[in-house]
Amino acid sequence: MKKLFFALAILLMNAIGFAQPLNDIANREVVQEKPVLKYPPIREADIMWEKRIWRVIDVREKINQPFAYPNASFFQILTNAAREGEIPLYSTETDDFSHQLNVDELDAILFKSDTIIVWDPVTYEETLKVVHNQLNPEDVNRFRVKETWFFDSQTATMKVRVLGIAPMIDVHDEHGNFRYEKPLFWIHYPSSRNALARETVFNSGNDSSQMTWEDLFEIRRFSSYIYKESNVRDCKLDEHYAGVDLLLQSDKINRTIFNYEHDLWSY
Repeated sequence: MKKLFFALAILLMNAIGFAQPLNDIANREVVQEKPVLKYPPIREADIMWEKRIWRVIDVREKINQPFAYPNASFFQILTNAAREGEIPLYSTETDDFSHQLNVDELDAILFKSDTIIVWDPVTYEETLKVVHNQLNPEDVNRFRVKETWFFDSQTATMKVRVLGIAPMIDVHDEHGNFRYEKPLFWIHYPSSRNALARETVFNSGNDSSQMTWEDLFEIRRFSSYIYKESNVRDCKLDEHYAGVDLLLQSDKINRTIFNYEHDLWSY
């Protein structure tokens, strides 16, 4: 009798349409309701000094581990937003956001086609079949970040604006040996801020303190190193430096940016 009553109760609840129980202690609406603050306009005449910088974020560093959060990695967030039409993606042939990728070009990047041999247990024949394997988000270990540092004479402060972000994967040969690193696509960060402001970042210190990906990049809560600065030959640092010298040169560029603002206020 009890089993019959329980079964009838389940059928009644399904018919009424009970909502899914809340997997939390409160409705989290702050992130969805928080507006994204627009950048203040910058006059060209107020840009006293400017430097274009390219960085690399390695997700294997401890502070960068939220980029590889298994439930919602940063790469998954970018690709999901792109497939839903919330953010545009651009080709890596150049990093000036001149060629926007269409759906077919994006699928060619995210899915790899392989031909495998399938054995038919009925006819005992072997046939060729094309399968599409999706790119594993765990293979994305680093991100490139393109940014501009500039001194605003109107506010007398050094500022930075992130311009673009590109996930990268390692390319190996047929024997599994590493060949080179390849960026998959570029996103234009300023036009993607609204989408990134609706996605939260895992906060190991306090689950109640919700931070979005837009917050993370604005407060620069990540570790990175410089691999290129604007130069006449458009050369990367590793074309002239290697090993420890490469890291020292990257740190030197960071100190040059800091010292520029510091020296302006020296008396």
